[in-house]
Amino acid sequence: MTDRRLWSYKDIAAHIRVQPDTVRSYRKHGLLPPPDHVEGGKPYWYADTIRAWVASRPGNRPRGGR
Repeated sequence: MTDRRLWSYKDIAAHIRVQPDTVRSYRKHGLLPPPDHVEGGKPYWYADTIRAWVASRPGNRPRGGR
């Protein structure tokens, strides 16, 4: 099942528990995927896009070993 809801900076920030300005900074520094949609000059991402990005972030990769 795919989640095609569009998320704003605020939605992404709530999902990863940071401030919206942090998410804006991630985008500015190329750390966030390109937006899936832009409306009125504001970027939006599909929830699935952000979930995949979160899963691929270094701090969220499965840890091996012990």
